[in-house]
Amino acid sequence: MRPDGEHLYPVFPYTSFTRVSDDDALAMYAYLMSLPPASQSAAENDLPFPFSVRALMALWKWLFFDAGAYQPDPTRSATWNRGAYLVEALAHCSACHTPRNLLGAERASAAYAGGEYLDRVSDGRHRPWSAPNLTASERGLGLWSRDDLAQYLATARNAFLESFGPMNEVIMNSTRHLRPEDIGAMAEYLKSLPPIEADSAVPPSAREMGRGRTVYNLHCGTCHLPTGTGDPEMAPRLNAGSLVVQADNPASMINAILYGPQAPHPPLPDRWRKPMEEFQWLLDDEEVAAVATYVRNAWDNAAGRVSADDVARQR
Repeated sequence: MRPDGEHLYPVFPYTSFTRVSDDDALAMYAYLMSLPPASQSAAENDLPFPFSVRALMALWKWLFFDAGAYQPDPTRSATWNRGAYLVEALAHCSACHTPRNLLGAERASAAYAGGEYLDRVSDGRHRPWSAPNLTASERGLGLWSRDDLAQYLATARNAFLESFGPMNEVIMNSTRHLRPEDIGAMAEYLKSLPPIEADSAVPPSAREMGRGRTVYNLHCGTCHLPTGTGDPEMAPRLNAGSLVVQADNPASMINAILYGPQAPHPPLPDRWRKPMEEFQWLLDDEEVAAVATYVRNAWDNAAGRVSADDVARQR
């Protein structure tokens, strides 16, 4: 609520921050008040009807907003509860990694099964991104160990990949600054989430796989290898370990192909000999769809086909 009593929209994650303890909320306030003052004119609100009627948010909150601080689960360990508090409240991971209903509320029955949101690509335009499945699904965090996840949150890297896209901000501005025990607690909680499997993927045809293999061998195989296992000096692994490759929604994978995987900032020590180039000017929609389909269904992967329409949406 604003000081004048008007309702606010949940683009600020109060649906998660309601779980924050009073002490942590006061600590955040004290930190913000310590920052040097700055002056900037706020943009005028310009919401079309019916969104301009903020009073309607009272009904939305009645349906979807459960106010109250996080309550520890007495049947779980202190480490698990610490991880649950960090993930559910302060880190608000579900805001991106949970699908939403038609009214913009998180679908509790599919919590952490993967979501979609708008964010910038390398040229500054906004495009859809897909957040992968964080449950123990065979196409989600079931692919990683607890240590794999902890290493990723602490360093933006693990044995499978390096962070790219919107996740860079999460790691570089937030999780890499956490104490090791807090990162371990988050990993323990996330690894405990029961699996929510994606719908059965639409298998590609032999023709689609053949065309995709040709594009892959021409543009990708040198660095990622024909086996998709990647190379420690050239490129990350694409087979049986990439949550982005295995995601039900291919948006983030298509963005990486079209615009290149944006590196974390501040820059990490070089891991690959050269960064992956963007292919938006080299490959048309059919070719991007073919190579994405091939990678998502070759070797041990089985994530379903990608269409040219999927690529056009991202382009």
